[in-house]
Amino acid sequence: MEHDLVPMAAMLVPIVGSVALFSFLAVASWSDARRREREAYYTSETMKKIAETSGEGAKSAMELLHAQEKGAVKRRREGIKLGGLVTTAVGIGIMVFLRALNHDEPVYLAGIIPLLVGFALLAYVYMLAPNE
Repeated sequence: MEHDLVPMAAMLVPIVGSVALFSFLAVASWSDARRREREAYYTSETMKKIAETSGEGAKSAMELLHAQEKGAVKRRREGIKLGGLVTTAVGIGIMVFLRALNHDEPVYLAGIIPLLVGFALLAYVYMLAPNE
């Protein structure tokens, strides 16, 4: 009887672990979305109150809003730059690694895929992305 419980318990560990992991990810994602929603709400309410106070308040609120938008655009561009550099480096690393493993066949050419994705991200940031 005891011998039957050990395999069942061993099977439950990955199942319970998987359920716990995905439950945590779902709650963390919901929590982050809720936090962002609250921040956006309070920011818009503050902007409304400042804009309603006076003409000078409206001007300063718009300047603040524009500064926040520029900061967000800059952070997004920097994130894409970093992603492009990392992906390019991964492509080069894969090519070197696969070349060292197998000299007979050109399997190292599989590294061209992430390399080109990295180049595409960098090309977008430096040539195609709208300026601030």
